[in-house]
Amino acid sequence: MRLNKKIAMLFSAGAMLAAAGMASADNYPSRTIRMVVPFPPGGSVDYIARIVVPKFAEQIGQTVIIDNKGGASGSIGTAEVAKANPDGYTLLMVFDSHAVNHHLYKLPYDTFKSFDYLSQLVSAPMLLATSKTFRPNSVAEMIAYAKSRPDGITYGSSGTGGSNHLDALAFADSAGIKAMHVPYKGGGPMITAVMAGEVDYVVTTMPVVLGQVKEAGKLKALAVTSKARVPQLPDTPTVAETLPGYEASSWVGMMAPAGLPKDVSLKIQAAMKKALDTPEVKNRLTSEGFQIIGSTPEAFLETVRAESDAMGKLIQQRNIKVE
Repeated sequence: MRLNKKIAMLFSAGAMLAAAGMASADNYPSRTIRMVVPFPPGGSVDYIARIVVPKFAEQIGQTVIIDNKGGASGSIGTAEVAKANPDGYTLLMVFDSHAVNHHLYKLPYDTFKSFDYLSQLVSAPMLLATSKTFRPNSVAEMIAYAKSRPDGITYGSSGTGGSNHLDALAFADSAGIKAMHVPYKGGGPMITAVMAGEVDYVVTTMPVVLGQVKEAGKLKALAVTSKARVPQLPDTPTVAETLPGYEASSWVGMMAPAGLPKDVSLKIQAAMKKALDTPEVKNRLTSEGFQIIGSTPEAFLETVRAESDAMGKLIQQRNIKVE
């Protein structure tokens, strides 16, 4: 009798937990959602968040706050999300550096197991940009200038291992020039540094700095990294016109702590897809050069794994370390 009573109590507790989980999913979201951006304001991920999150909040039907938690190429804010409750109230936007950080840092989380991958949101071509006072006005002139200097030139990044580090390094390798890496604590500080002439060049997400090139005139665009020229900068050549085969892009995606209830995950994915499809978001992003992806979780995870493998080999070959 005692055994039967214990079994009945266990079944009752299990039913209560299941019911609570169902209620949680049915009522989601019932309070403010936090979208962690693991970089300071002004960089690529923050830029996307400021455009997309307001519409995401409308679609999900709840307030969504952006919480910038920069440092260590995005891994500090990412680590905080990994420890959060998987209830849908803490979400994360990541840059492509997420795919390579585990090759460079001793992380307190597992890049693949600690998160539910929700969607790759966008991708974008990158821009080889310099300060307005940088003497060369073309890729060919820049290469000649670098080769004429005993110590070469310098390039900035938002942190070791991100696309604007590895793609700028790949450019230097392709050009056969000596270039010293200067990492900053995010894309915003990196852009400020190149505008001030602290570093000679950057390879950065094109739409983020388009205004600084076309309107403010604070940056000089030497080349885009896409296969073909882009309509936003029709007179700017591609890097490949000087260095055949060179191509680069960056991306931003959304994740959550591992273990998100399926119903909650589907609500978040659907709301973000609708946000990306709204005319305000879609027209602005595409006009600035972003490609809207809105991928499935499976496709996003596959993209990150493939990039991790490819960039991991480059990091190992070049013996890249966190500086």
